[in-house]
Amino acid sequence: MITLEELRALGADVETGLSRCMGKEDLYLKLISMGLGDAKFEELGAVLEAGNLSKAFEICHALKGVIGNLAITPLYEILSTMTEKLRAKEQTDYKAMYSDILKIRSKFWKPQT
Repeated sequence: MITLEELRALGADVETGLSRCMGKEDLYLKLISMGLGDAKFEELGAVLEAGNLSKAFEICHALKGVIGNLAITPLYEILSTMTEKLRAKEQTDYKAMYSDILKIRSKFWKPQT
């Protein structure tokens, strides 16, 4: 499991995230793991592949909310950018953005084996 120090080093706003968890480090770290492990990340890739931008917007917007509440700033920023592009139905390289999302996510979270 990732530590608070590692989260800070990767650019997360740990103090804000902790404050949302009433200062409970164990709760915050558990929520980090749950949020980053959300199956919506994989679902986003599938709907982008299918070209369903409306559904992709819904999923991306939901992920943005979760990640924003956890104050994982680098991931929040790219999810915010993608959300706004999807909201505007902008034609862009969503596959490249999604790849970047997964790369950033992988710095913060490794699946349990």
